[in-house]
Amino acid sequence: MSNNAESVIGENNEELDKATGEKSVDRLDFRLGAFGAAVPLLFFVVWAISISVLQLSSEVALVMGAIIGLTLGLLLCKSKWEDYAQGLFDGLAQPVGVIAMVAWFYAGMFAQVLQVGGLVEGLVWIGSVTGVEGGLFVALTFLLAATFSTAVGTGYGTTVAFCTLMYPAGVAVGADPTFMFAAILAGAVFGDNLAPVSDTTIVSATTQDADVPGVVRSRFKYSVVAAIPAVILFAIFGGGGTAQSVQTSIIESVNASGLIMLIPFAIVLILALSGQHLLTSLTWGIISTIPLIFIMHISGISSSTLADIISFNADSGTVVQGALVSGLTGYFNMAILILLIVAAAHLLRLGGTMEAITKGLIKWIKNSVRRAEIAIWGIVALLNSSITINTAAEIAAAPFVKEIGTKYKIHRYRLANMLDAVTSALGYIFPWGAPVLLGWSTIQTMKAENYDWLPIVEPTAVFPFVFQGWFLFIIMLIAALTGWGLRYEGKKGEELKERPKD
Repeated sequence: MSNNAESVIGENNEELDKATGEKSVDRLDFRLGAFGAAVPLLFFVVWAISISVLQLSSEVALVMGAIIGLTLGLLLCKSKWEDYAQGLFDGLAQPVGVIAMVAWFYAGMFAQVLQVGGLVEGLVWIGSVTGVEGGLFVALTFLLAATFSTAVGTGYGTTVAFCTLMYPAGVAVGADPTFMFAAILAGAVFGDNLAPVSDTTIVSATTQDADVPGVVRSRFKYSVVAAIPAVILFAIFGGGGTAQSVQTSIIESVNASGLIMLIPFAIVLILALSGQHLLTSLTWGIISTIPLIFIMHISGISSSTLADIISFNADSGTVVQGALVSGLTGYFNMAILILLIVAAAHLLRLGGTMEAITKGLIKWIKNSVRRAEIAIWGIVALLNSSITINTAAEIAAAPFVKEIGTKYKIHRYRLANMLDAVTSALGYIFPWGAPVLLGWSTIQTMKAENYDWLPIVEPTAVFPFVFQGWFLFIIMLIAALTGWGLRYEGKKGEELKERPKD
């Protein structure tokens, strides 16, 4: 191409930038230097911890904290404010946030239609016909919660569903209430970490430029190694409760018909693991669920109808209703929050914060891959201990993980696994974590509205016994220290046992 042609193209691009009001921002200067660029995210972390300790945590409150943090960043910016605004918009438009957001919408819709189809009741029915009680019922609850969360990809949905149905049933047959609650949270950890349709799986893969099926296959060993001792401990120690008479309403609310929903669950898993795009897999899962619900209704097996999937009601405040709508609206606040956190993380890069932190870590790491992985483990753990929503913490940590991992040629699957395992584990452990508070609130509601005999387990009492979370957290530290499962990245993205030469 001639110099004249390049000049014309450059002038045209400048004119286009002027016309659209957009331009590329590669660097921002802040008062207080790299620390000033970190203020938006640091304020959000402090805000998140504060409202969690005060038991005021909610997604809307977290969104407000992110907005205030970004506003403080504007006031600290020494560059032109229009450049700050453009840098913020560039961050909001990053593919990782948009991809995760759309994937959540589809995963949320799929989870909701499975619940309408009665999958939870079907899984509970399995427990009710086995005749197990006490610790065995706790262990079974962990296995069923792990199965359900792996199927639908939502640890939050699993926590709500199983605290609603399995927790009262378990307490009624002599399970220890604390261990019952812990088993539900532990099962949610398993699926949140392993499910192809889980938001943490999606984010961990996309932020490290990895494919979901490959990531899931490579992390299976970590999940199973953590789950084996977890189920044993739940069986041994979970039977310390006092059996109540099993409530008739619980028994009557469950039956085996919902197990037919395992068909669309299997379709999604098979398609996702065979390499189909996640949206394709979820779409076929939703499509295959709808006729099954219709058949179950006309056969008199289930009371659920197509109206439970989607319906229109002009007299209601919500004109469009149903499972598909609930699957979308359940993630609206989270989608906004994630975009804002992605933008705040982008400002870290523009302001040089990530560069400064990475240089400091590299000085400590030197040429040690072991230290690099320990640093990754520590960064992810630190952010997850501060940010109450695990996906948000994962997105905040993802750029650091990728930066360090790429420098030391650690394979993208390994990076995604380190990021996701620690995130999924700690998200369900800390008493101020969103899913723990969600389960606690659900149990309180069940006691107030349905079962006045139901004991309440405080978040501070349950966190030591979320065995799947603690084991997964420790296993990843051991993996970092020993190199178990470590693979390096080849020139074409292949997995190598030996670190390639520069």
